[in-house]
Amino acid sequence: MSLTQLKTRAQLGINAPEIRVEVHISNGLPSFTVVGLPETVVREARDRVRSAIINSGFEFPARRITVNLAPADLPKEGGRYDLPIALGILGASEQIQIAGLKRVACFGELALSGACCRIEGLLPALIECKKAGESTIIPQQNSSEASLISGLSIQIASSLAEICRSLNGGKPLPLLDPSPVREVQKQSLDLAEVKGQYQAKRALEIAAAGGHHMLMLGPPGTGKSMLARRLATILPLMSEEEAMSSAAIRSLCQQTVSPQNWFVRPYQSPHHTVSGIALAGGGRHPKPGEISLAHNGVLFLDELAEFDRRSIEVLREPLETGRIHISRASAKAEFPAQFQLIAAMNPCPGGCDSIKACDCSSEQLNRYRNKLSAPLLDRIDIQIELARLEHWQLINGKDELSEPSKKVRARVQQAHEIQLARQGCLNAQLGNLDLVEICHLGKTEEKALLGAFDKLRMSARSYHKLLKLARTIADLSKVGAIAASHVAEAISYRRQDRRRA
Repeated sequence: MSLTQLKTRAQLGINAPEIRVEVHISNGLPSFTVVGLPETVVREARDRVRSAIINSGFEFPARRITVNLAPADLPKEGGRYDLPIALGILGASEQIQIAGLKRVACFGELALSGACCRIEGLLPALIECKKAGESTIIPQQNSSEASLISGLSIQIASSLAEICRSLNGGKPLPLLDPSPVREVQKQSLDLAEVKGQYQAKRALEIAAAGGHHMLMLGPPGTGKSMLARRLATILPLMSEEEAMSSAAIRSLCQQTVSPQNWFVRPYQSPHHTVSGIALAGGGRHPKPGEISLAHNGVLFLDELAEFDRRSIEVLREPLETGRIHISRASAKAEFPAQFQLIAAMNPCPGGCDSIKACDCSSEQLNRYRNKLSAPLLDRIDIQIELARLEHWQLINGKDELSEPSKKVRARVQQAHEIQLARQGCLNAQLGNLDLVEICHLGKTEEKALLGAFDKLRMSARSYHKLLKLARTIADLSKVGAIAASHVAEAISYRRQDRRRA
């Protein structure tokens, strides 16, 4: 009897728990059993592994083979277990030496020929291996995304035979270069392309500086979508930790992560027909949705009132916590969703210039407004209305007052640095207990804010968001204390509160 044990990692949401692949070969009638809650694809590994071993020039043991994927109560899915199962069988039958794999995690799906094939969702596993101080063996086809992770020993292999020759004293497997060329792709959009709408541009800068959510109301053609698409051009590049977190989510969704977009903040713009599951994530085996793909970036919802109400109501939890919890009968998962929401909508279903000049009936207006719940709107920090552009603004060849994205980004970057140095996070992510010290107000400023609180009938959440907005405006001005002008400007960005009053 012979027993071997190797390491790999499973995929459970954004997490990658360690899996022990135990292979036991004993006397008895020839059989091949895989236990440990394997899904269909994992159970089919028996046929792939048998053919791969034979076609790689080794003998498949005609004995009783038992493969245990521990822990046994964790569901296993995907073809990533093929390689460690095959190496375990060859090691248990003493055809290869696997002593050097004690601190190595193996990943790879095997073709019938013995070739190592690409697997999906590898980055979360590699990140966990880096934290645990383990080295890895991965398919060569995964080398492009794996090269984005530095500080991890990664061996790449094209076939099972190549790995076996290396373990038996042959040529070592090549190590992956951990220093990819991380070039930032040049932005094709610029904030200076948007004519007029100076208040909206100012609000967009404040939203970028503090990580605040924003809602733009205005008739068609006023530049709402243009502004939203250019938010990414004024946001600072992601840190390596943020980039790694966002890339791990994209890896789970089978999206390519390249050196050109490694540090660029993601931008997701789902259509208003998107389902709640596609937006929040889910499925029998929970996968990330649009809000998780926008993690550390921007989620733009155009024509917000046209979205299904049940779909957008799922945004309540992640807007507050930055995470989304998905519970299904077969599995539970948690995904990060620290996105910045930018939404746009018309003032009325007919797309009129304003509510005052609207031809829609009161019934139509009420139906249109009721598509958005008050609790959802209460979670959006900045709410502004855009006016229709005048003819002279459109024919003007160059807008001297419009600043390029590069200049605005410099101010946003400075505001980010001030906030991270002071509290370790952006102002929008401040906890209520931190507001007393960080957003301290003088008597004049407190009186102005309390007057707005009573007059506009604000909720406690709106009050706290106003404090955070005022703090961000002060940070953009590079002053330590919040002034009355900062409070007044913050109040001007709460249009929905004014409407309810």
